Amino acid sequence: MTTTPLRWAGTDTPDGRFTAIFDVDGTVYASGWTDDPAYLETLIAPALRTDEIVEGDGADVITAVDDYYSGDLAAPSRIAVTQQSGPFLTSAWAALREVPAGPPVTYTRLAELAGNAAAVRGAASCCARNAAALFVPCHRVVRSDGTLGGFRYGLDVKRSLLDREAAA
Repeated sequence: MTTTPLRWAGTDTPDGRFTAIFDVDGTVYASGWTDDPAYLETLIAPALRTDEIVEGDGADVITAVDDYYSGDLAAPSRIAVTQQSGPFLTSAWAALREVPAGPPVTYTRLAELAGNAAAVRGAASCCARNAAALFVPCHRVVRSDGTLGGFRYGLDVKRSLLDREAAA
């Protein structure tokens, strides 16, 4: 744990209030469709947490979210993210960042992209443990039969994001 405070900021989106926690350099640690930074703080790996989270302007981070909703679907991928876990989850989060907007991938495909085709459950765990929603686009992963599976912020938000990306 460090003593340098993390910052948080939020913006209104068509899918509800979106909040992000980030450092002074604009690297995202946690984000999602909530107005509660304390909730997001619980998603950050303990080793990455700080003593304090303060409200900040988050200009680049919030602009990327607003740009996404204005049609620049790649905007969140240009923002740095930090998450911490074991090797497979770290690889899977990195692979997710490379999945473009458009047709979603399956958990099986995500496991392949992360370097371990047999780790389909690990791919699902990667999505479930993702703290940086939208910036690490776990909403772009579906079950092999095309159904949505889970999403921390609800299937309505996941469907909205996939529909927005399919329409672009």
